[in-house]
Amino acid sequence: MTDLPMAKTRPASNWSAIWVLPLIALLIGGWLAWRAYSEAGIEIQVMFESGDGIQAGKTEVIYKGMPVGKVIALTLDRSEARRGVIATLEMNKEVEARLVTGTRFWLVKPSVTLAGVTGLETLVSGNYIAVSPGEGEPSREFTALPEAPPLADDVPGLHLTLKAERLGSLNRDSPVFYKQIQVGRVKSFALAENQNTVEVKIFIQPEYASLVRKHTRFWNASGISVDAGLSGVKVRTESLASIVAGGIAFATPEHRTDSPATDPSIPFRLYEDYDAAQAGIRISLKLHDFEGLEPGRTPVMYKGIQVGQMKTFKVDKDLGGAQVELMLDPRTEDYLVEGTDFWVVRPSISLAGITGLEALVKGNYIAIRPGESGNPPRREFEARAKAPPLDLGAPGLHLVLFSDSLGSMEVGSPILFRQIRVGSVQSFQLSRDDSQVVLGVHIEPEYSHLVNSSTRFWNASGITLKGGLSGVELKSESLQTLLAGGIAFETPDPKAARGEGRVLRFALHADRDDALQPGLQIGIRVADGDGLQPGTLVRYKGLEVGKVENLSLTDDLQAVTLNVRITQAAEQIAREGTRFWVVKPELSLTRAANLGTLVSGQYLEVQPAAQKGARRTEFTALASAPNQAVREEGLRLVLSAPRRGSIKPGVIVSYREVPVGKVVDFELGPTSDRVLIHVLIEPRYAPLVRSGSRFWNASGIGVDAGLFKGVKVRTESLEALLEGGIAFATPNNPEMGGPAQPGQTFALFDEPQEGWMQWAPKIVLEQ
Repeated sequence: MTDLPMAKTRPASNWSAIWVLPLIALLIGGWLAWRAYSEAGIEIQVMFESGDGIQAGKTEVIYKGMPVGKVIALTLDRSEARRGVIATLEMNKEVEARLVTGTRFWLVKPSVTLAGVTGLETLVSGNYIAVSPGEGEPSREFTALPEAPPLADDVPGLHLTLKAERLGSLNRDSPVFYKQIQVGRVKSFALAENQNTVEVKIFIQPEYASLVRKHTRFWNASGISVDAGLSGVKVRTESLASIVAGGIAFATPEHRTDSPATDPSIPFRLYEDYDAAQAGIRISLKLHDFEGLEPGRTPVMYKGIQVGQMKTFKVDKDLGGAQVELMLDPRTEDYLVEGTDFWVVRPSISLAGITGLEALVKGNYIAIRPGESGNPPRREFEARAKAPPLDLGAPGLHLVLFSDSLGSMEVGSPILFRQIRVGSVQSFQLSRDDSQVVLGVHIEPEYSHLVNSSTRFWNASGITLKGGLSGVELKSESLQTLLAGGIAFETPDPKAARGEGRVLRFALHADRDDALQPGLQIGIRVADGDGLQPGTLVRYKGLEVGKVENLSLTDDLQAVTLNVRITQAAEQIAREGTRFWVVKPELSLTRAANLGTLVSGQYLEVQPAAQKGARRTEFTALASAPNQAVREEGLRLVLSAPRRGSIKPGVIVSYREVPVGKVVDFELGPTSDRVLIHVLIEPRYAPLVRSGSRFWNASGIGVDAGLFKGVKVRTESLEALLEGGIAFATPNNPEMGGPAQPGQTFALFDEPQEGWMQWAPKIVLEQ
């Protein structure tokens, strides 16, 4: 028996290849479970008013054309409110962050309106639920919108707000046009907070946003606008779409091409129609005569061009006038200021001619004359009763004539030169003091050179009749002036100054003989022309020696030049050294002078030169009457005082309360530390003033009060109390001193000392 080798043994393994399959299956199952968990949708609930058009398992949730969820169940709202249908939506996991309180859902389905067709794609794909993400806290319950929300304000483009008085036929998605091209649409509309207007929000596409400027005007382009009148029929519409669905159009006025870009935060006005937008400035006008005016038809005209229209008309309760509302062209905005005139134009036939003839065809209308652009803006006006005179800026020569009476003159009466009509009367009114008639006259540009400072105007109205032993002379300027009145003129000196750029003022003489009377013309420069006018007299010792013919401003605008005709003693007056001054009324508490001028008016007083000097025709008037004291006799003294006080020329100088002289002048001393007052003592009282005399200011009231001596009130006289005065006293011998010398200076004290009042020297006066 042979020994066999021993078998080698090893322990058996627990692993078997068969376990690979279950392991792989487990891994696949885990991965599928993780994937199913990670991709599982998020269930939310959305409340709809109705389930019409929504199907579970079919209706999708779409965001920007991509599905982001699906309806998985529909149930009725079982709450007590029973608000509608609850749709359970399974939303994709990636939109979880957008499921917040501000997110909005709505059902999209086919819709056909006048504004257009929406949701057309649902005819193929079926209805779907649209979603618009918002902001807020996470939420799983929502309420659907009944319709799509307005376009969001953050969408690229221009978002604006328009304010309108009414909505008209506008609707959501109504088009917005520019030159009949659709450039935007209406987003939404709602009542304003005050509930008086409608706010319309619109969207302008980004590529057209630059078309809207600060002065752009929007109007309702819905329907058809028909305007019919004697001139024809005008039909306006923006497009066929706007006729059916309504729409808005806009444009920027041509004169606003430099308008800056708009501020989207500032709302625009939405006008009712194109015409309102073009004449979009609303103003209020008060009318006293409104016959023949019709709201919506009466135009506003400027030099034959329509610049607006009357929109509304309301008669006052007392029937004495009417309040109308005008809509004016935007181009007039800079001229609607203080000084702008409005008046009603109607046909008028008078002896002066025919006016307003164009109103026979187009009807009565409202005329406008703009004010100066620098004046403050204004939107409320009152119409004039008649057309205003020509603007001073109009071509031609504008004159002012002064007359004692109007005669047969009226607006439109002719101005004649050698019986040729060269101008017309533009206006007439009373002067400020109601003493004369002031006529505004216009000379046509081609004849303006015929008028200068030597021109004489006279009333050429009616018939001039002169009779005598030699016969009867009958004269009339023309048939027109015989009926309607008129003014004629001649210019004796064609080379005289013309007064360019100034409104000349002339006297209107009664007839030709009065206008062309002989005399010498001189010029007098005065500080101002207040109270002076053509016809103002020049007097010498109460006699009339001349008359002011016209006034004009000096070239430097600092004074007024009076053109005066001297008719008596002209050779003696027109000399070097002659002085002129204006005589005015003077009133004070103690003095009244020239009171006659309150009735007759101011006049010029002349003082001819004392000696025969060189001939002169240009003078400067004195500021006041010359000091006549230089020619008066008496003792002249100088009083030195620290200040003038109430002392002025003319106040009295008294001795024992008896007037013995007066103040004639005052001036500063050589070193300007004293006031020198010049006084004149009448010759009879000159011996009263001695070298020892004391002068004091007697103006006002002196009060001396003490605890034991009481109160003592002192005043020199009532005149000194009211107007001021100076008093003096002379001591007894031997302090009296010698007689005062002419020109001697004395100190002027503020008040007298007690001893001075006791002085009583015996001085013999000359008889």
